[in-house]
Amino acid sequence: MLPKQRQDQIVRALRADGAGGVKVLAEKLGVSEATIRRDLEQLHAEGRLTRVYGGALAVDGGDEPFADVNAVHAEEKDRIARRAADLVADGESVLLDIGTTALRVAQHLHGRSLTVVTSNLAVLEELQNDEQIELIVLGGFVRRSYRSLVGYLTEESLRQIHVDWLFLGTSGVRPDGRVMDSTMIEVPVKRAMIKAADRVVLLADRTKFPGHGVARVCEPGELAMVVTEPGADETTRAQLTEAGVEVVLA
Repeated sequence: MLPKQRQDQIVRALRADGAGGVKVLAEKLGVSEATIRRDLEQLHAEGRLTRVYGGALAVDGGDEPFADVNAVHAEEKDRIARRAADLVADGESVLLDIGTTALRVAQHLHGRSLTVVTSNLAVLEELQNDEQIELIVLGGFVRRSYRSLVGYLTEESLRQIHVDWLFLGTSGVRPDGRVMDSTMIEVPVKRAMIKAADRVVLLADRTKFPGHGVARVCEPGELAMVVTEPGADETTRAQLTEAGVEVVLA
C-alpha cells in the first residue's frame, strides 16, 4: 500500500470513530506502530487530524460519507448483520440504529412479516418498497452526510413506541464494557432507543474492541447481547459476559 493510500485510510478511520490509538490503527492497516506514528505526524502537519498522546483525533470537517464507511470491513459487517437478523421472529418489531451495519441488517430482513422502526434514511430506502414490512420512520433533523435523523423530534418519537429488538451501533466498547460513541449529536437518540426496546443487541466488529468514543451511550448491563466476530478483545468480552451480556460470535 502506498503511503498516500494508507494515510487516507487513517483519516477515514478517524472520521468514522472520532479517535484512534496508534496500536489500533497499526493493527487495522497491518503496519508497524512506528509507521503509524510517522503518518500521524505528517497528517497533523497537514491539518488533516489532531495528534494527541497515544494516537490522534479527527478534525472538524464533516462526517465521513456513508458510502465510504459502508465499504470498510464489509464482509465482517455482513456476517454480524446476518446473525442479528436471524434473532428476529416473524411478527416481531425491530428498531434499527443509524450506521452501515444496521443497513446490512435491513438487507437481511426483506420479505419477512415484521415491523421496522428506524432513524436511518439508508434503511428507509432499502425497505420502502417491501410490502411485507411495516416501516415506521422517526422524525427529526436530517444529517445528510450520514443519512440519519437526530434531535428533539427523534427522541420524542421514540418515547411513543416500544419494540421487541434494538440493533445498536457504536464507535467503541471500552475494556470495562461501557458502550461509547464519538458523534455527540447521536448519543441522546441512542439512549432513547435503549429505553424503547425490550432487548438491546449491540453490533460491533472486532475493531470496536476496545474502540474509542468520547460520550457514554450505556453501561454493559443495559445490553442483552453483543454480536461481534472472532478476534474481538477477549478481556472486553469477558467483562461483558460478567455483566450478564450474551456475547455471540458471527
